[in-house]
Amino acid sequence: MILPSLPPNVLYAAYVLAFASAAVVCFGMLPRTTQISHEDTRRGLFWLLLTGGGWAAAHVGYLTMPTPELQYVFYVVGLIVGLASVGPWLYFCSAYTGRSIHRNSGARWALVAVFLFFVVVKVTNPLHGWYFAAEQAVTPFAYLRIEHRPLHWIAMGLAYALSAVGFFMLYELFDRVNSNARPLLVLVGLTGLPVVFDVLGAIRSSVLDLTYASLGVAIFAVGVFAVYFDQFQFVRATGETDDPVIVLDERDRIRDFNTEAAELLPTLVGSSGESLSEQLPSLATALDDSDSTFEIEVGGRTRYYSVASTPFTTAGAKTGRSVILSDVTHREQYRQELEEKNEKLEQFASLVSHDLRNPLGVAQGRTELAIEEDETDHLEPVVRAHDRMEQLIDEMLTLAREGVSIDEPEQVLISTVAERSWKMVAVQTTSLSIEPEFDLSVAADPERLQQLFENLFRNSVEHGGTDVTITVGALEEDEGFYVADDGPGIPEEKRDEIFEAGYTTASDGTGFGLAIVSEIAEAHGWEITATESAEGGARFEIRTG
Repeated sequence: MILPSLPPNVLYAAYVLAFASAAVVCFGMLPRTTQISHEDTRRGLFWLLLTGGGWAAAHVGYLTMPTPELQYVFYVVGLIVGLASVGPWLYFCSAYTGRSIHRNSGARWALVAVFLFFVVVKVTNPLHGWYFAAEQAVTPFAYLRIEHRPLHWIAMGLAYALSAVGFFMLYELFDRVNSNARPLLVLVGLTGLPVVFDVLGAIRSSVLDLTYASLGVAIFAVGVFAVYFDQFQFVRATGETDDPVIVLDERDRIRDFNTEAAELLPTLVGSSGESLSEQLPSLATALDDSDSTFEIEVGGRTRYYSVASTPFTTAGAKTGRSVILSDVTHREQYRQELEEKNEKLEQFASLVSHDLRNPLGVAQGRTELAIEEDETDHLEPVVRAHDRMEQLIDEMLTLAREGVSIDEPEQVLISTVAERSWKMVAVQTTSLSIEPEFDLSVAADPERLQQLFENLFRNSVEHGGTDVTITVGALEEDEGFYVADDGPGIPEEKRDEIFEAGYTTASDGTGFGLAIVSEIAEAHGWEITATESAEGGARFEIRTG
């Protein structure tokens, strides 16, 4: 740009050509802003190009006008339009990076007030001379030389500071999106490069004391629309969300992705150009099925994401699509909980309908006979039927409560809870044996854990007889504990059924005892299985890991 060793006429032509080219580029890129889908970003860049082109054109007029008076007028116009470009620059940076500063009416009016103040100062400069002084010069060629005064440097300092805010917003966005944003970061750096010539113009007589920022605007326009438009759109789209975003081409090959996507799906790294269905088949399936949810293990926990895609276009033509993954884990877990609750409600309705109907029928029939025959002997079965219904209702309510997840578990010692539970169940001829040095500690709800032990102990007593021996100890290969007895045991083909609500082999059993045990274990996030003890009896293993 600045070549003082060149002949004056060549140097003059270089200056004029540089600013004329910048004006042509800025004005020529204006129609292309219609390709930008985001309205505020499009508006900000449009006005930045318009003011940048007007600024460069004013410099061309300043250098080429035949009289000093006209050169003076174009220089002042350039000062005004150049200062005005700060507003569109900040508007563009705010909109592009997903901020709302450009919509803040207070900030906009403050900028307008400062702008109008300096416009008045510049226009009235011939009266006070506080902004600049002008005189004819012949080196490096004939032109109207400008000597800037303090108010100019105040205005420039303010403009540079505000422009730096915009650069910071862009840098922050590029830094957090992904490494592929580096070309745009370099481009933004080149946009600010003309500031070097601004400084040189103030300290070296061989460089015209002009503002060269309009050249940077032209560089930015060429870079965005001719080289990095896809990347420009991608960075803006991903920058306004913290969700993982993946960009696919028209053949569903991976083209780009943001940092959040790379952290969630490490296989994306180095997969550019690869088919999504080959790299992430489950995600491709969820993408094709609008009702499907993408499920993935993250840190040992299952997380759920809804998958949505939008067309990605360049110059009005569809070149692929962007895929956005929104975390819906809480919603999905809530949905699953509702489904489980609905299933339990249906189960309870069936149990109430089936198990309560028999004792209720007995009570009704015997009551009618007692009334007809005036015979109180019929009331004894009624009392037993009512007791039976009360027992069923109590255990149904217990089953419903125990399935609720544990919110605030406490660290408890298994052996202590087992001994306390045994005191609530033990009969004179039965015995409880706890393995020596059994000191397993788990995070649990103490009351529900006690209910679990009581039900297991009662199950052993009911099926093993009053002389049964029960043993509690630690699992050898897994984290957890077991409860075993020396009773008749459980047939292998029945070991899964026994945890179903309503299943019982005893004539007076409710079938809820082991179902409650299963619900308590599940509420803690544990796994319970039934197997055979060393003595041939029943053994229940609870894995707490």
